[in-house]
Amino acid sequence: MKLSSRIDVMKPSAIREAGKLIAAKKNCISFAAGLPSPDFIPVEIIKEITEKVLNENGVQALQYGPTKGHEPLLHKIKERMHKKGMPCGIENLQITTGSQQAISFSAMLFLDKGDTIITENPSYLGALASFAPFECQVKGVNADSEGMKMDELEKLLSEDKKAKMIYVVPNFSNPTGKTWSLERRQKLYELACKYDLPIIEDDPYGEIRFEGNHVPSIKSMDIENRVVYLGSFSKIFCAGLRVGWVMAAPDLIDKYEMIKQGADLQSNQLAQMQVETYLNNYDIDAQVDKIIEGYKSKRDLMCHLIDEHFPKSILRTKPEGGMFVWLDLPDGVDATDLLHKALDIDVGFVPGGPFFAEKGHENTIRLNYSTMNPDQIEIGIKKLGVLFHDEL
Repeated sequence: MKLSSRIDVMKPSAIREAGKLIAAKKNCISFAAGLPSPDFIPVEIIKEITEKVLNENGVQALQYGPTKGHEPLLHKIKERMHKKGMPCGIENLQITTGSQQAISFSAMLFLDKGDTIITENPSYLGALASFAPFECQVKGVNADSEGMKMDELEKLLSEDKKAKMIYVVPNFSNPTGKTWSLERRQKLYELACKYDLPIIEDDPYGEIRFEGNHVPSIKSMDIENRVVYLGSFSKIFCAGLRVGWVMAAPDLIDKYEMIKQGADLQSNQLAQMQVETYLNNYDIDAQVDKIIEGYKSKRDLMCHLIDEHFPKSILRTKPEGGMFVWLDLPDGVDATDLLHKALDIDVGFVPGGPFFAEKGHENTIRLNYSTMNPDQIEIGIKKLGVLFHDEL
């Protein structure tokens, strides 16, 4: 039986594969998964609102719903977008099964075989995996503490005539935790206009800011309708409900809706009504504040312990929000080899190499601080410190 050629370019997720290795170790302290903290999953509230939805609108919740999404939820999202400085109507919105689906739909909408997608180096691994089936080239542009380097981006755009789409995570990025400056966002938009490219602005972590000033979204600057903004409730409410959305120009939203029809007809109707009922009856901003307080203390603890126990040759980021710390190890070190040795002492992490568009960055590591409790963070980082001193 013959398979399609695109299967040959698809690879298993490095995060999921690392997770399998870690899951095989009982009592392993894992800094690998990009999961929200279990402390902030409102299980009892979900029980209550689910009963409310089923009692009041059970048939609607369990029936097929509109492809575009549950209209009352669309209005709630419209209100939140307005608060973020991105006013829109529901004609600008499409519900998706998490923002992961929206990334895949964006590639389907904008890309042909052989086109070039431009990402920040490193970039979200799930996006790189979404792009693979479309048989395109992914080219990474290096970044510093302010974001993608615009001189390198412009050079690439001037040379690569097949460049078709730019994908970025400008707030507390996965995997580095870095946040783009306003100047870099403005320059990115200017270059996208100059070279007539769409920008996919993925913002799953933007509300989880610990410190520093809010930076306007790229979408808020968009006067040419070339920015597609992706949002999600996964990191601020319940990841398992898989409720995300796309915000874009109405003509693009019509095409996202058409793609959605062919993909899965609609997102989970019950899940959408659960989110909408929560937004009507509870204060999601108070929920976000709890997440911020909890994650900030964990970030502070992890960064302090890294500084105290890791070799000075290891460099780290200090994110202003989000869920991740990024490590740069000395040249020549292979983080995958270190992972296998770390698992022998019951600690796990994700090697950073797969987050890059090209090979050659094996001396990097992504650490997640949201999932483990403070005692586990302390024990795990101290164990890694001993290992890294021995190996480096």
